[in-house]
Amino acid sequence: MGALQPLDVSILETYPRPDQALIDRLLADELARAGQKMVALDDDPTGVQTVHDVSVYTDWLVETLANGLGEDNRLFFVLTNSRGFTQAQTVEAHREIARNLVTAARRCGKDFLLISRSDSTLRGHYPLETQTLKEELEALTGVAFDGEVICPFFKEGGRFTLDDVHYVKEGSRLVPAGETEFARDKTFGYRASHLGEWVEEKTGGAYRARDMVSISLDALRATAVDAIEAQLLAVEHFNKIIVNAADTCDIQVFAIALLRALRRGKHFILRSAAGLPRVLGGVTERPLLSRRELVGDGQPRAGVVLIGSHVNRTTRQLEELRRCGSPIELIEFNQHLALVKGGLIGETARVTGLAEAALQRGVSAVVYTRRERLDLDTEDKERQLMIAVEIADALTGVISGLAVRPGFIIAKGGITSSDVGVKALRVRRAIVLGQVRPGIPVWLTGPESKFPGMAYIIFPGNVGEDTTLREVVEMLLG
Repeated sequence: MGALQPLDVSILETYPRPDQALIDRLLADELARAGQKMVALDDDPTGVQTVHDVSVYTDWLVETLANGLGEDNRLFFVLTNSRGFTQAQTVEAHREIARNLVTAARRCGKDFLLISRSDSTLRGHYPLETQTLKEELEALTGVAFDGEVICPFFKEGGRFTLDDVHYVKEGSRLVPAGETEFARDKTFGYRASHLGEWVEEKTGGAYRARDMVSISLDALRATAVDAIEAQLLAVEHFNKIIVNAADTCDIQVFAIALLRALRRGKHFILRSAAGLPRVLGGVTERPLLSRRELVGDGQPRAGVVLIGSHVNRTTRQLEELRRCGSPIELIEFNQHLALVKGGLIGETARVTGLAEAALQRGVSAVVYTRRERLDLDTEDKERQLMIAVEIADALTGVISGLAVRPGFIIAKGGITSSDVGVKALRVRRAIVLGQVRPGIPVWLTGPESKFPGMAYIIFPGNVGEDTTLREVVEMLLG
């Protein structure tokens, strides 16, 4: 495919609108018939950015998975944080998850549909995660998977797939994903924007773009469920199914056809962003969370904002936060001290002391990594990943070391937010309250955590406008 050009965002409004009442009726009918529990394995904590009143578990012990399968909800999440893993760790974790999930499902007498939830800008251990799950589950159950669904659509974050090309909304333009900063990720970089070519690139040619199945926008907007179901029924040999989507209605129509194909005996693994799990989980939309729902009366006002992400959008949001109308103290964390023996230990202690002092004065602490990235002079992607993990551990140590309870915590960045939730706050199970802004989820921490009953806001690095972080902080501080 030749060079792809950005599109004007107005193109999204040019597609014909389907009969939404018909879609709602058909989807409700299929969800009522569906016997599977939807299990979303989330490679960082941001995958719950479209749901509410759903559980997130931070381990995958058999007992934990059995608890999830036993819930009344159609959907639950398991946080793997595998985007911060090496390839070997990723394989080990996904094999263990597959084994434990099969054991738990047999114990509970439940069937499940596995969703590998990953980044809407195509970063992550692909195809390693879904290929490992496929091989392990097939060996354990004897069931052969017919296909893999590729669906990175995420409306709230401005991620759309048109004519099999994945786009990222930047201002008034839709930019092909392969032309964005996300495609230049040191660990998970890629070149292709066409999803078929992206899969071909990532699988080293094991799957060819020309052989993949495309679910077109024409078929989706025509509510051609029978035709889409026929496409799915014909898929075999773990071929890839590319789902185009310009709005949530497209995902809903696809979900209807998918659920029908599943009822007829087909088996799929899903690789998706946050849009598809909400639809398959039957999760309704709800208003954005208010300050009262997040902080409540009698809680400390001052909170902590922890910024680890280095994408350009986060840096712009940090600059805008400097103009916050409420009292904040900005504290730089120098991650470049990772190159000095013992440097990160000392930096964590220094920054923790400053943040705690700010909280004691009733001032919110904004802890941010030095904006110059620490990129090693190496082509070793795993070494680059491991230094990022070391830095995230040190940054997370700021929250671990707090003796003063903040009114709230905001963590920005995937690895950062996972480490804060699991390592610093020691959450085993959280409830997703909803979103504070589109695509920005909030956990309610459990009784076992360091700060029980706290609003923990997970702010993805690649979501929001330049002013969104400042607006959220000002709202929380009242």
